[in-house]
Amino acid sequence: MLTTKEAIEKRRSIRKFKPDVIPQEALGELIEAARLAPSGSNTQPWRFKIVNDQETKNKLAEAAYNQKFIATAPTVLVCCASLKEYADSMARGAKDLGKTMAIEPHILKTLENRADALRPLTSAQLGPIVGFHVAIAIEHIVLRALDFGLGTCWVKLVDTEKVHQLFGWDENISIVALLPIGYPSEDPKPRKRKQLSEIII
Repeated sequence: MLTTKEAIEKRRSIRKFKPDVIPQEALGELIEAARLAPSGSNTQPWRFKIVNDQETKNKLAEAAYNQKFIATAPTVLVCCASLKEYADSMARGAKDLGKTMAIEPHILKTLENRADALRPLTSAQLGPIVGFHVAIAIEHIVLRALDFGLGTCWVKLVDTEKVHQLFGWDENISIVALLPIGYPSEDPKPRKRKQLSEIII
């Protein structure tokens, strides 16, 4: 098994996959990794649709502006945020923090006020706020996948309205990303990264 450092260094965006089916046990471990991710006030808003059938994968590829490689992955995760009752979950999470950790009362009050401020927001306004929690869970999946020899690729360029129509979802579900997963049939070289001196301010 890879160390965390090794997984971070080895990770690549994979766009060519072998046709081999991913074992259910491995998929379960990936979702478990996401389940254990941190989230603000422990709201845990992530939701995942596991897509294995070819017809649906083809439609997802079309919704992603015809990025055809998506349909070649054995499995595609549709990574979403559940917006329903998010503010309530945030308020409950803040209260739980107050019971279990030494957090100053004014911090708890600030969290409660923030939860109240979220309640009147529309789904379009709330989606980006909630989505960053899901992004943390997705990256847990991306790194855990390497333990099984699997590759992934974040796909954010998606017509989310088409995905909503495909699954019959309402505005409560906010699409964060598609995540094709499979055994790589390519070994991309690492892309150029900025030096440490360029990212420390």
